[in-house]
Amino acid sequence: MVSPELLRRYPFFGQLANDSLNAVAMLAEEITFKDGETIFETGGPADALYFLIEGCVDLHYIVADEINPELRKDFFISEINPGEPFGISALIEPYRYTGTVRATCPSRVFKFDAAGLRALCTVDPKIDAALMRQIAAAAMSRLSDTRVQLVAARA
Repeated sequence: MVSPELLRRYPFFGQLANDSLNAVAMLAEEITFKDGETIFETGGPADALYFLIEGCVDLHYIVADEINPELRKDFFISEINPGEPFGISALIEPYRYTGTVRATCPSRVFKFDAAGLRALCTVDPKIDAALMRQIAAAAMSRLSDTRVQLVAARA
């Protein structure tokens, strides 16, 4: 568990009432990653939602050949900034990570148990609405970053 007061510092959690914030905080732990450490990979089960406290992590999209998985192409999508969520697939079906995230310097994150968050969202529509608004904003930002990459590739 992390302190609800620690979560309250970030706008991402600003829509949550005190009791909701306490429930979300119960599902969180603070962890660290070293420079170069992979946090999760494309296609893996989305068992956690992450929130960057400090440091730097990058989002990549990995394309692998189905017949020969050794043939892989790694596309950089964007940097995740402190105060932003990542691993948002933890709250979006089919609950599989759609990207690979790596720490590019020592980083501290909040890690939220995905099954617990989904259960909270099922029983409390206010938590669901507040979190999904923030997740949608993050998804739209990543979509914009991806469009920039596509335009650059076509130019």
